[in-house]
Amino acid sequence: MDVDPRMTHKSPMPFSLLRRAMRGLLALLLSSLWLPLAVAREGTHACDNTAVPASAATAPQESRDRGFLWRVSKEGHSSYLYGTLHVGRPEWASPGRSVAAALRDTDMLAMELDLTDTRTTAQVADSMRHGNPALTPSLRARLQRQFAAACMQPGPMARLHPLMQALTLTLLAGRQEGLDPAYAQELMLASHARTSRRPVVGLESVQRQMQALMPRGDGAGQAMIEQLLQQLEDGTLRPVLRRVAKVWEQGDFEQLERYAEWCDCARTPAERALLARLTDERNPGMAERIDALHREGHRVFAAVGALHMAGHQGLPRLLARRGYTVERVLFEQ
Repeated sequence: MDVDPRMTHKSPMPFSLLRRAMRGLLALLLSSLWLPLAVAREGTHACDNTAVPASAATAPQESRDRGFLWRVSKEGHSSYLYGTLHVGRPEWASPGRSVAAALRDTDMLAMELDLTDTRTTAQVADSMRHGNPALTPSLRARLQRQFAAACMQPGPMARLHPLMQALTLTLLAGRQEGLDPAYAQELMLASHARTSRRPVVGLESVQRQMQALMPRGDGAGQAMIEQLLQQLEDGTLRPVLRRVAKVWEQGDFEQLERYAEWCDCARTPAERALLARLTDERNPGMAERIDALHREGHRVFAAVGALHMAGHQGLPRLLARRGYTVERVLFEQ
């Protein structure tokens, strides 16, 4: 049975509050990009052109629900799908009532990758250094200028694939909008899992993520780096970041489903192919993994990038086709 994930269900539980790069690639950011961001933070320092996030000096506010949540039920028990954003604000750090209730109702956290596992993080680090292509002198100079603009010494980042360096810089540009990967929902959820001593599992392999992200050939890689640097240089990135954050914060699923119309990231066949590779093509494998865990008797809280929820190949629809009852949990505003 194929169910429209916009179908809503008012949960009997009280509702309240909670909590990718982000121009074209940003809203899709893969979990595996957290590691270069952690390396980047070690190399950052204060300078005159570093914007202070608007929310950085603000203590966390009362939690309220944000993002996108579905209850998926089959064989007498329920699991949950939660669409995340891979950057955040301090006031998004705590889950709201509905998300907190869903977490209490589950016994396992599933993410794109289990970055609480040291073996996984080692594989991520190794894969990001793999296939380091030579950049043209022009691209290398532009990359170095963006490191300087971000108040960052390349340091350990210089050992990473140049595309990973450019993606990290793109994410860090969100700090000027008060958006920081340090407040990503996955980090909050992983911390909750450690505190509650519940297992964390990955829904796909590091190899699968890298196959989706990495370009086919040095020419394609240089083109992607060129596009990312151009968006950093001409200022077109920040409006898209703001809109992505607003759509996620307000749980505006209609706008999320129309992402390709306004992201400025699906203009050419190559861009559309990349978007599909990062989202739709990965979803069947994740749906299969969630289904397997659920059939084993687990009540799974599956948290993945929000774009994996959208469209006919989104996780809610894929699980509906597997016989699940799919209910969108609406949040009180």
